[in-house]
Amino acid sequence: MRIDKMLANLGYGSRKDVKQLLKSGAVEVNGNKVKDAKQQVNPEMDQVTLHGEEVVYKEFIYLLMNKPQGVISATEDSEHETVVDLLEPDDLVFSPFPVGRLDKDTEGLLLLTNDGQLAHRLLSPKKHVPKTYFAVINSEVTEEDIVAFKKGVILDDGYETKPGELTILKAGITSDIELTITEGKFHQVKRMFEAVGKRVIYLQRISMGPLLLDESLELGEYRELTDEELESLMQYEVK
Repeated sequence: MRIDKMLANLGYGSRKDVKQLLKSGAVEVNGNKVKDAKQQVNPEMDQVTLHGEEVVYKEFIYLLMNKPQGVISATEDSEHETVVDLLEPDDLVFSPFPVGRLDKDTEGLLLLTNDGQLAHRLLSPKKHVPKTYFAVINSEVTEEDIVAFKKGVILDDGYETKPGELTILKAGITSDIELTITEGKFHQVKRMFEAVGKRVIYLQRISMGPLLLDESLELGEYRELTDEELESLMQYEVK
């Protein structure tokens, strides 16, 4: 990889800015000053420093966000704030994008990455990656609903969902539930409950595949995946 491309990719400025850094003698590779922008480096083998500080290169970024309500799962939008707008400049330089989407009024776990292969693997309809949601429903959820969801329900457009695993946490005038589904149709959780005559009044995603929502993250906060989380994600066998 060219040294100017590496530094530009890491957010140290445009190619033009990086060339000025190189000309100034601020960049060293393995202890030797490098001024040629075309100099090839191996990010995994060579030690690169800028003003004496080591430059750590990474190709991919994996971010776990606790998405707040009112923010859309997109990289850009002319009218609404996006999840990418919540990122710090040091993370934006990697051009991450949300893996899948959460509705504007849905909170919870959202993975952002620039690893297209991983995103495709997690989102492919053929892979059936499980996603679990916590929801508050506007009326009593019953055993009949559990049976209906287990069979699959008919949505308003005639689509029959794949089986969902519904667990009642609290039943009453309103009900707290958890629902695990393996597909991601538009507004699917809300539409599944509408199919049985009920309405979702609060929705939060708490897991996706092996990833769990980090409850220490405030709404709108995010962090990089831990080594353990990333390893579990990479080794996760989707059916």
